[in-house]
Amino acid sequence: MTAPTRWAQALPLLAVLGSVTALGIGTSQAKQLFPVVGSLGTSALRLGFSALLMLLIWRPWRWKLSRADRWSLLRYGIALGGMNLLFYQSLRTIPFGVAVAIEFSGPLAVALFGLRRRTDLLWLALAVAGLLLLLPFAGHGERLDPVGVGYALAAAVCWAAYIVFGKRVDHLHAGHSVALGLSVAALTVVPIGVWHAGTALLDPQVLLFGLGVAAVSSAIPISLEMMALKRLPSSAFGIMISMEPAVAALLGLLVLHEQLSATQWLAIGCTMAAAVGCSLTSRPASPAPDRVPPQPPTITPGST
Repeated sequence: MTAPTRWAQALPLLAVLGSVTALGIGTSQAKQLFPVVGSLGTSALRLGFSALLMLLIWRPWRWKLSRADRWSLLRYGIALGGMNLLFYQSLRTIPFGVAVAIEFSGPLAVALFGLRRRTDLLWLALAVAGLLLLLPFAGHGERLDPVGVGYALAAAVCWAAYIVFGKRVDHLHAGHSVALGLSVAALTVVPIGVWHAGTALLDPQVLLFGLGVAAVSSAIPISLEMMALKRLPSSAFGIMISMEPAVAALLGLLVLHEQLSATQWLAIGCTMAAAVGCSLTSRPASPAPDRVPPQPPTITPGST
């Protein structure tokens, strides 16, 4: 095997790893804006600049849309906006890695709904175990703020809706649907962020930082995911994406100094194992990219 061949095989895997890492770094950096503009203002900056970047890159006005596609994109974008807004709300009071693990219950639920084998009960059990270990009524879950957990669960519901509605527009070019979906999400969230943060959003340093967050947490991951999806089977892509909770937890530790208990690490491990299992036993489906529209039952990225 020649070096170029090895590189060609490794490239899509490195792209997914880079996407997950960039997403985590962007979200970790975004949390540092909370004291200045709050979680709502941060969501507005991230989605507003992400939409502008994707519009400039993909120029979606070049393609025509049917009435049915416009309606599907509207629901897809609203779900995407709600997912990001609620996830950032959860980050105010619970650790980054834990929030991602709880939010992962949304796509896991969609994936498990489409599976029918007896072995799928194992993935369901792992997903439920991971969630129960994190919820406030579980053994060590009382350490987590119930309101933050509630926001993360609501974000999980939005992530599930995002997958379902995204599936309805996966016949469109990925750049087309992502640019328009992010635009709808921005129109949904930006007014809320402006209402909350006001003129603090106009500070040049805040705007520049927000632009950087949007590029790192949206433009770069989406581009890398689209490249990987062209070269990887859905199951392999889903397995790689299942690293997201662990990467988020590690970045939360390194960047935000968020310490997790052994139980919380175990819960994250259960969630990742369930995601890997779902990807291994899922039926092949046509790929469609986060924060680019994911396809059930493969687990693909969501809101971090």
